[in-house]
Amino acid sequence: MKELNLLQIEIELKKRLSYPYKWGRKQTDYFDKLTNFIYKKSEFDEVLKEINSRFKNDKEHKNISNYALNRWYNFWSAQAVENIFCSLPNVKPALDSKDRLVDFTIHGVTFDHKTSIFPKNFPYVIKESIKKTDELIKWLYKHQSQQQRKHLKNRLFIVLYSPNGEHWKLKSEISWLKERIEKYMEGFNPHYLLKFQLEKGHYTLADVIWAVKE
Repeated sequence: MKELNLLQIEIELKKRLSYPYKWGRKQTDYFDKLTNFIYKKSEFDEVLKEINSRFKNDKEHKNISNYALNRWYNFWSAQAVENIFCSLPNVKPALDSKDRLVDFTIHGVTFDHKTSIFPKNFPYVIKESIKKTDELIKWLYKHQSQQQRKHLKNRLFIVLYSPNGEHWKLKSEISWLKERIEKYMEGFNPHYLLKFQLEKGHYTLADVIWAVKE
């Protein structure tokens, strides 16, 4: 995969933080298609220009703007995280960069990775949740990633938690996330992965990297 300048990505992502994080609507394939230009623009100001150029006179301008900014932010944060994993020993990038079920392989185990904010509807506080990682994983598979994103394959979750409740902002903390990922990978053992039967006749391997801001 293409190597990214992680420091530059972090700078660009942090420009997003001064704008409110609102979706305005549920994620749909239609609105994804409308905003797919976000994949080609890593600079925040360029995304703003593109939004205004395309949707300036659209009655849905504000909603589309929020939608595009959020997709851009989540995509480039995910790209940075993927780069971090693929720079580490025993990690190989997916053979097909367009494979939405596999981002990389660790010790021969294929994974999709998902950076997620701590879900407000999960019925436990953070300390209890960490003890109930297996329950959280099942909850995430059930409630996240609908439409074309939904799958029950192996997944490595990075779960973000900030005491002030602004968990989403931690997606921009690339250097800090790099430290968390490297620490997790030092002790990685495929035999320690959690195993779930989420569908008949198939087992899913998964784990959580807890990224908790003190």
